[in-house]
Amino acid sequence: MTSSSTPGLARFNTLADDEATAVLHEVCASAAWGRAILSRRPYVTAQALLLAGDAATAALTPEDLADAMAGHPPIGRPKPKDPTSSREQRGMADATEELKAEMLELNLAYQERFGHVFLICATGATGEQMRDAVKSRIGNSPEQERDIVRTELGKINRIRLTRLVEEDKD
Repeated sequence: MTSSSTPGLARFNTLADDEATAVLHEVCASAAWGRAILSRRPYVTAQALLLAGDAATAALTPEDLADAMAGHPPIGRPKPKDPTSSREQRGMADATEELKAEMLELNLAYQERFGHVFLICATGATGEQMRDAVKSRIGNSPEQERDIVRTELGKINRIRLTRLVEEDKD
């Protein structure tokens, strides 16, 4: 993506606050994150928006991070009728039943250990890569995992913000 303004960015900059809040909630379920992005409008460039998103993600409190994670379905179970969720988890769509069952087990074990869904930037990842990631991360300390989750959330938010500003809805 270039750092210039796009029709999608111009549209985002001119949305009413309540509409922009709803759009931002689709990017990240944390209300604090959305407020931080909203408070800095208008954005001159898409890059400025992405940098604001990075800063807002870095500033999330543990409670805000929990709010953000609550907006993400478990890997292998995208939200019904949600094209974003399905697109991001495409790598699990063609997974074998055995792999899907293994992911369900691993998701449950991870959630029991950490108290939240396993969060990974799944865009472009295969089912096997996601399985291997949860296996390798389940042994982390809660602090290590919180740092990884914040990084993964930042990647997801960037992809979603990029899609938002690149959409051409005339």
